[in-house]
Amino acid sequence: MLSLDEFAKKWKIDPAPLKTVAGRYPFKLNPYFEGLIRNKDDALWKQAIPDAREISDLSGFEDPLSEEGLSPVPDLVHRYPNRVLWLVSNRCALHCRFCTRKRRWAGDGSPENPVDLKPALDYIARHEQIVDVLLSGGDPLLLPEERLHEILRKLREIEHVQIIRIGSRVPCALPGAITPRLATMLAKFHPLFINIHFNHPAEVTAQSAQACSILANAGIPLGSQTVLLRGVNDSETLLAQLFHKLLSIRVRPYYLMQMDLTAGTAHFRTPVSTGLKLLRMLRNRISGPAMPHFVIDLPGGRGKVPLLPNTVREINDKEMIVQNYTGESCVYPLLDGEDEALRVELANR
Repeated sequence: MLSLDEFAKKWKIDPAPLKTVAGRYPFKLNPYFEGLIRNKDDALWKQAIPDAREISDLSGFEDPLSEEGLSPVPDLVHRYPNRVLWLVSNRCALHCRFCTRKRRWAGDGSPENPVDLKPALDYIARHEQIVDVLLSGGDPLLLPEERLHEILRKLREIEHVQIIRIGSRVPCALPGAITPRLATMLAKFHPLFINIHFNHPAEVTAQSAQACSILANAGIPLGSQTVLLRGVNDSETLLAQLFHKLLSIRVRPYYLMQMDLTAGTAHFRTPVSTGLKLLRMLRNRISGPAMPHFVIDLPGGRGKVPLLPNTVREINDKEMIVQNYTGESCVYPLLDGEDEALRVELANR
């Protein structure tokens, strides 16, 4: 991993402002992803390099999806009736500056804090309605292989767990960590799915394509969750390129996600109407399998909703009222002046 001083020296910038931000939200960047950055303030730079707005912005929430409040046992989030999110690692290939879980970041060089597996496994075993387990973190694919194998083996010993999913940035951000040996181990636990986080066409490289090929050749279905980010990928051309490239490496675009309302990330946030407009513009201009669902993860842990006309109940000058998967009406705040543009975009879908 690169230190802030090493990065600043290479790019000939003053490290002091970066260190101020990193004092609250630590900096982590590996040499591979740093090598993809071509210019200061380009799309990859914005994703990975600390920005003063992260600590000057007072909007948003440290835990926007109320994961802590929905954790019946440590590191396990039970939001939906039949599935759980299990945070099995606190390590990432890099620290994405827009991350929903910035509150959990550990400083570079700090030791891995192994998750106690027993409370989550006991909880899952006691609740037979849980048929789907999503492993996340941090990044499960950065765990020692023996540790990940243990987690998967113990989940497969629970009879009612039918599906295992892994959320990972590794095939995109540290593709050298994906090996045939790892893929062979993962394939022992089918049905197993991996959702990868790609945000920009420049992230689809020969190395990331090879990593995805290793996984796909092991029979693992691959999807991608892309976060819509201001100044990074909020462009019809960029998204079309990204989604087409993903299909070409056997990764199906799954979600285009509206930014979560995470503290210190408002500078990345686009109006809700932007995502609707972009997907409307892409419809029938790229392959059908390349079209993701545009979703909002509702504040307060109320769940993901696809942003479609039949989910929108009311729009006023301050907020949008949407219906979630349980039929509950939920409030989503709008940017100043966004309401009229949003009404137009919904009418055009």
